[in-house]
Amino acid sequence: MTKKQLLILLAAFVLIAGGLGAWLIFGSDSSTDTASGAGTNAGYTLLPTDRALGDPKAKLVFIEYGAASCPVCAAWNEQNFPALKANYIDTKKVYYVFRQFPIRPDDGAAEKIARCLPEDKYFQFIDLLWRNQSLWDVEFGVTDVHGGLVRLGRMAGLSADQVDKCLDNKAEDDRINKQTADAESRYGISGTPTFILDGTNIGSGNIPMSQMTTTIDAALAAKAKM
Repeated sequence: MTKKQLLILLAAFVLIAGGLGAWLIFGSDSSTDTASGAGTNAGYTLLPTDRALGDPKAKLVFIEYGAASCPVCAAWNEQNFPALKANYIDTKKVYYVFRQFPIRPDDGAAEKIARCLPEDKYFQFIDLLWRNQSLWDVEFGVTDVHGGLVRLGRMAGLSADQVDKCLDNKAEDDRINKQTADAESRYGISGTPTFILDGTNIGSGNIPMSQMTTTIDAALAAKAKM
């Protein structure tokens, strides 16, 4: 086997592994709920365009601002998100919302592709992007970002032409820019991932789930006393 053939085989394995990981986390027993209408509470607003997981009637709303090309976001997704989902989202204690906060233009492009997919495939694709950053992210020395995104889009069932049509969606550019500006003005966000719990910024970075659990449990306890 030549070196080129070996690299192709390894790349294919990474893609398959990423897809399997997404299926295990966001597979058939998980539902993607989009808020049916705008909902405003002290410190946060839910929008019809939000991509979310869990019960909209949960005690707490947990918003993650992340970027598809952010390695720290990818690490948090792999190391901590499964516990958040199992212990809080699936148990209907927390309603989880993910919002793209671009740290470079490529994040906007990745988000536009994700938004072209059916809503119940959105989180699987975001997970696929994170698990395969080495195939499309400039931080990993990738020079053909467009080609990498087309490749991942095809893994998700889109043709190259469909991916390019997604990338030409100017309305999505406006939505992403507005969402980003709101995050900066409302929460002072400057990096990813940043986590908002019921309207309060509870920190940024790869926060260990042990620390997150303490914060969430305290908020749940406070809600129970109301």
